[in-house]
Amino acid sequence: MAKPAQGARYRGSIHDFPNFDPSQDAETLYNAMKGFGSDKEAILELITSRSNRQRQEICQNYKSLYGKDLIADLKYELTGKFERLIVGLMRPPAYGDAKEIKDAVSGIGTDEKCLTEILASRTNEQIHQLVAAYKDAYERDLEADVIGDTSGHFQKMLVVLLQGTREEDDVVSEDLVHQDVQDLYEAGELKWGTDEAQFIYILGNRSKQHLRLVFDEYLKTTGKPIEASIRGELSGDFEKLMLAVVKCIRSTPEYFAERLFKAMKGLGTRDNTLIRIMVSRSELDMLDIREIFRTKYEKSLYSMIKNDTSGEYKKALLKLCGGDDDAAGQFFPEAAQVAYQMWELSAVARVELKGTVHPAGDFNPDADAKALRKAMKGLGTDEDTIIDIVTRRSNAQRQQIRQTFKSHFGRDLMVDLKSELSGDLARLILGLMMPPAHYDAKQLKKAMEGAGTDEKALIEILATRTNAEIRAINEAYKEDYHKSLEDALSSDTSGHFKRILISLATGNREEGGEDRTRQEDAKVAAEILEIADTSSGDKTSLETRFMTILCTRSYQHLRRVFQEFVKMTNYDVEHTIKKEMSGDVRDVFVAIVQSVKNKPLFFADKLYKSMKGDTSGHFLKALLAICGGED
Repeated sequence: MAKPAQGARYRGSIHDFPNFDPSQDAETLYNAMKGFGSDKEAILELITSRSNRQRQEICQNYKSLYGKDLIADLKYELTGKFERLIVGLMRPPAYGDAKEIKDAVSGIGTDEKCLTEILASRTNEQIHQLVAAYKDAYERDLEADVIGDTSGHFQKMLVVLLQGTREEDDVVSEDLVHQDVQDLYEAGELKWGTDEAQFIYILGNRSKQHLRLVFDEYLKTTGKPIEASIRGELSGDFEKLMLAVVKCIRSTPEYFAERLFKAMKGLGTRDNTLIRIMVSRSELDMLDIREIFRTKYEKSLYSMIKNDTSGEYKKALLKLCGGDDDAAGQFFPEAAQVAYQMWELSAVARVELKGTVHPAGDFNPDADAKALRKAMKGLGTDEDTIIDIVTRRSNAQRQQIRQTFKSHFGRDLMVDLKSELSGDLARLILGLMMPPAHYDAKQLKKAMEGAGTDEKALIEILATRTNAEIRAINEAYKEDYHKSLEDALSSDTSGHFKRILISLATGNREEGGEDRTRQEDAKVAAEILEIADTSSGDKTSLETRFMTILCTRSYQHLRRVFQEFVKMTNYDVEHTIKKEMSGDVRDVFVAIVQSVKNKPLFFADKLYKSMKGDTSGHFLKALLAICGGED
C-alpha cells in the first residue's frame, strides 16, 4: 500500500486487509476458477478488499502453490470490462501505468489523452518507477517509444515530464516567481506568435508550490488566469497537455474528479478512463476525489458509477470507490459539512447592507434643477453634468429635484431626460430618478407586457424584496397602472409558479427569529424533494407546505431549516432543488434560497452574468459613479 507522507492522513479507499493470509487467498482464488465457470463474486470480493502490496504476495503464493500465473488465469476466466479492471488491480502501480502507455502508443493511432493523464499527474518518484517498469516489462525505452509516436511541442513536453525532474523544494523565491510570470507573459500575450519553449520549461520543471504562486501572480499581473492564456496561445494536444499540467498543479484530485465525471456523463461510458483512474487512485487520493466530486457535481461518485455501470464490473468499481457520500447520516466531513458550516455562518452572521450612493452635502435642489435644465437646453446635451448630478444625489434628493424642476420651469424632468438621452444611458438615468417602489413596479409591469413573460425579472424582484418593499411596490403598481399586482400576476402566470409569486407578492414573510419547527420544516423539504425515506402526507399537501415554508418563514428561521436539511439528508437544499425541480418553479425557489443565504452575493452573481459584453462612454461613466469605487 502506498504510504502517506509523514504526518499526512491516508486518503486512499483501499486498505491492508487485517489478518492477511496470502496462501489462503491464493487457494480461494484457485477454487473460484476451478472447474466449469468461475465464481466472479468471490474473485471481486477478495481482490478489491486487499491492498496492492497484498495482491503481489497472493500472486507469488499462487505460483508457488499451483505453478501457474494468477494474472494469466484471471485473463482466461474473466471477460470484458470486468476482466480489465481485475487484471489492472493485480499489477503493481508502475507496471499498470506502463501497460496503459504501451497500449496508448501501440498500433495505429495514439491515445494522447491517456499519455496526457498519466504523465501530467504523476510525481517524480512515480515517473522514475514507470520508466523502470516499462523497460523491465517490454525491454524498450519509454522515452524512445513516446518520441516515435508523437511530434511537435506535445512531444517535447512529454519528454520533459518523463525526466521526472520537477523541483520539489517548498522554499519559493519571490523574485523568481515574478520573473517566471514576466517570461510567460512575454512568451505568449506580448509576443507575435508564441514562445512555446518558455511554457514547456517553466511548467515542466518548477515545483508545484512555486507554480501555484506563479499562477496567482499571473492573474494579478495580466488580469486573466494562466489557463486563458494557454487556450489563447497554444492549440491541439499540446494545449490539452499544458492545461492538464496546470490542473494537476492546482489540485490533482480535482483533475481526476473532472476526468471521472466526463468519463461517465452523456451517452456511453469511457470505460478505459474509468478503470485506469479507479485503479490507480484507490490507494492514493480516492477520498479527496470523492469529496471534490460530491461538491463540484452535486452527486456522489458512488451514485454516478452505480447508475452508469452494471454487473460484477459495477460491484468492483463501487468497492474501489469505498462509500456513498450521498448516504443520509454518513455525509463526508469535507464535503457535506462545508454546506452545513456555510448555513451556520449564514445564520450567525449579520450582513450589513451598505449603499454606494449617499445624500449630497450642502444639497441645493434649486441649483441642481437649473443645472439640469441648462444641460438639456439648446443644441446637444451635456451628459456629463446630468450624470454628475443624478449619480451623486440620494433618491430622496432626486425627488426634490424633480419637484423643484417642475416648480421653476413648468416642465416634467423625466420627460425632458427621456427626450434628451437614449439607449442604456437613458434607461439608467430614468431608473435612478424614479422612487424605488415605482421603479420595481415598472419593471414588473414591463416583465408582463406583450407576448411572453420575463420570468427572471419577476423572480429577481419578488424573491428578494423585504415585506416593507413589497407593500410599497403593491401601492405603486396600483397607483401607476390602476390594477392590483396580484391580478396582473394571476393573468400572466400559471400553475405552481403563479401561486409562489402571489404568495411572495403579499409581503407576509415572518420577521421574527427561528422557531422550534425547523426540524419539521426540514423534513417537509426532504420529502417534497424526494430524499426522505418516508412521507408524512400526500404530494399536493406537501407541495403547499413547502411553498409556505419558503415564502413565509423568516430568513433567520430558514437558515436553520436549511442547515437541518443538510444534517438530515446530506444534501445542500439549493443543489437539491436544482437537481430535482425544473423550470420557473425551480428558478424561483433557488432565488429564494440564495437570497436567504446571502442577498448581496445573489446580486453579485446576477451582475456578473449580465456583463458578458463591454460597456463604454457615458453609460460606463454613470455605472462607475454608482459603483462607488474600485476594490
